[in-house]
Amino acid sequence: MYVTRRQKEILEYLNEYIDREGYAPTIEEIAAHFSLRSLATVHKHLTNLQEKGLIRRAWNRSRALELVPSEMTVQAIELPLLGRVAAGSPIEAIDASETIFVPENMIGRHQTYVLQVKGDSMIDEQIRDGDYVIVENRTTADDGEMVIALLDGENVTLKKLYREGGGQVRLQPANARHEPIIVDQDRLRIQGVVIGVLRKY
Repeated sequence: MYVTRRQKEILEYLNEYIDREGYAPTIEEIAAHFSLRSLATVHKHLTNLQEKGLIRRAWNRSRALELVPSEMTVQAIELPLLGRVAAGSPIEAIDASETIFVPENMIGRHQTYVLQVKGDSMIDEQIRDGDYVIVENRTTADDGEMVIALLDGENVTLKKLYREGGGQVRLQPANARHEPIIVDQDRLRIQGVVIGVLRKY
């Protein structure tokens, strides 16, 4: 589980408002505070926070909203979401300027970032289309580690790495419907090793 930047901002606003006023803000007040024109957008954020167990709401009262104590809200670190990575055929990584808050215990020892997964080739490793992988920025990996691999300087893919004889590397999917990618080692550059997965429900 994770919270987006806006969800964390809403949680902090709710906490400050409730501390100050003794009751929760209305949907309209939340929208006004964040300059959101659509009340449906606020409803969506609150519904996501409720589904993550971070708030409780009573649908029949306008200010019946309370925060649920959670360690994650205070032990989360903001990481850059650098784009998308293919779990299937290689695709070009897309730069993005978003961030995601990740539980502190999922952060690597080195610089860490997040990529969104596109495709289903790692489904047997419980990594699905739309999931987010937490990546430790490394240029080397051991056999069997799940890597972000740059092929031919332009295409990025998510696979398990195995070194073969004759200077070749096998990028192994975790889905029987996908074939492994076998390339010469000099065509591949490791950009990071996957150390965790986040799923958006």
